Parts: sequence; structure tokens; C-alpha cells
Amino acid sequence: MTDGTEPQGRGAKGPEELRRQIEQTRSELGETVEELAGKVDVKGRAMARAADLRDRAGAMTVQLRSTAAQAGHRVQERATETGHKVQDRAARTGHKVHDRATEAGHKVHDTAMRAGHRAQERATGTGRTVHEKAARAGHDLEHRVEHGVPQPARPLVMAAVRHPGPALAIGAAVALAVVVAWRYPRR
Repeated sequence: MTDGTEPQGRGAKGPEELRRQIEQTRSELGETVEELAGKVDVKGRAMARAADLRDRAGAMTVQLRSTAAQAGHRVQERATETGHKVQDRAARTGHKVHDRATEAGHKVHDTAMRAGHRAQERATGTGRTVHEKAARAGHDLEHRVEHGVPQPARPLVMAAVRHPGPALAIGAAVALAVVVAWRYPRR
């Protein structure tokens, strides 16, 4: 009806035609109300987007920590393996060489542990950074919703965002009045 395909002032040719026109008008009104509801809930969409970004940041943090821990364990395992090999050779060549090899194995092990810890700390820092950026993006989006609307319309838009039920009811009533006035003009 709102697309202008039917001429104005065309009446129903019978009760069945009238029922069909009423049902079509109801259907179109429902679609219009749904579209308006989707457009009005900007704050809800912004909050959902911010929550999604926070969830992604949390998942990335967990993934980075896991990867860093695995890398640290692999380095630690390899260092321990190397230390044992060096230790075995030292036992065969004598007590003096054995002491030096053990000391070298411990140094390699300590270095590997420090490297693993540094990698894990970097991953944790990166996760925090991603999480903070996501939180800032959500806050900025919410701020734009609150401050991006022109002043004359801002109180009305903010009221509609805070109380979507009455806003939808008023919008539906206005849409119904327009449709009825258009469909049944005074003669």
C-alpha cells in the first residue's frame, strides 16, 4: 500500500475483498513496525557489538596464552633433552666435564624457562591490549549514539532508545492512522 501501486480512493467490491485488503494492510503495517523497531534500537546493536568484541578479545587472549604456554613447554622439553644428552656425555668423559655439562644444562634450562615466560607475558599483554581496544570501541560507539544525534531530536531519540515499547506503540498508532487516512479518505 505504501509503495503507491494501488490508486487512491479505490473501495472494496465486497466483504471478501474488504477482508483481503484489511489483512494485507495489517501485514504491511507489521513489516513497517518491525523495520522501525530495528532502526530505533541503535543502543542495543551497539551493546551487542561491544559484547561481541569483548568475547573475541577474551578468546584471542586465551588462544595466545595457550600458544605461548605450548611454545614454552616445547622449548623447555628440548632444552631438557639437550641437557640430558650433554650430561650423559659428561659422565663418560669424567667428573670435571660432567660438572661443566650439568652447569651448562641448567643454564640452558633456565634460559628456556625465561624465554617461555617472556613469550607468555607478551601474549598476555597483547590479549589485554586487544581487550582494552574492544572495550574502547564499544564505549566510543555508545558515545556516538548518545552524542551523534542533533539536539532538537536527541531527547526524543534517547527516550525511544530507553523506552522502546511505548515508542513502538506510538509509531504503530501513527502508522495505522496514516494508512487508514490514506486508505479511507473523507469524501
